[in-house]
Amino acid sequence: MQVKVLGAHNTESRNTRHTCLLVDDILALDAGGLTSSLSFKNQMKVKAVFLTHAHYDHIRDIPALAINLFLRKRSIDIYTHQAVYDIITQHLLNGKMYPEYHKKPIDNPTLRLHLVEPFQELNIEGYRILPVPVAHAIPALGYQVTSSDNKTLLYTGDTGAGISRLWEHISPQVLFIELTASNRWEQAVKDNGHLTPNLLSQELKMIREIRGSLPRIFAVHINPDAEDEIRTEASQVAESSRASISSARKEQRIQI
Repeated sequence: MQVKVLGAHNTESRNTRHTCLLVDDILALDAGGLTSSLSFKNQMKVKAVFLTHAHYDHIRDIPALAINLFLRKRSIDIYTHQAVYDIITQHLLNGKMYPEYHKKPIDNPTLRLHLVEPFQELNIEGYRILPVPVAHAIPALGYQVTSSDNKTLLYTGDTGAGISRLWEHISPQVLFIELTASNRWEQAVKDNGHLTPNLLSQELKMIREIRGSLPRIFAVHINPDAEDEIRTEASQVAESSRASISSARKEQRIQI
């Protein structure tokens, strides 16, 4: 299983893109940097998109992807939970902001929207997808993705403390987890359902107690203004936790 990092930050510029991962060129995890990172040809290869929550930087490219697919008479499956479905259909694809691509064409809608539930595993394109609940400011899910040869990753999306509790249900080899801010902003991000290196360290300690080992870790949703500080603090966590922690990079390819 190969993961391409289409975006790894929480704000966008010429050099940074919103968080988005692409698994084996066909499964997208979130859609903040999806169309801006892929050619039209490669967008047509994507078979399914899994959305974690309804904040704009995670769903932004859904209308753009829909337009590109509609013009080429193609369709795609979008998987998410009720809160995201409501935001997309009521505020983005509502016939005013953008056309209702989940309803047109009538015989084969451009976007096929599917609702998922926590801990109810799906079989999609030869992968097992397990939605898991995460603690964020609004309802949110992460996704464990397992390939046919049992390579496994967990993408948390945006999450606060408590991610370690999931390890009773999952066992990923690679963890893509947010590190939004540096330690000096801990209380502010804690109140909004995000992580700092210090908060991650506490989670890793509990994960090791549950599983006895830690997955390989890549940090995403990083604030570019504090990236150097976050990396320094994360390296300290890696050393104290005896863990492999790296900051994901735009265009990076990771083999699992």
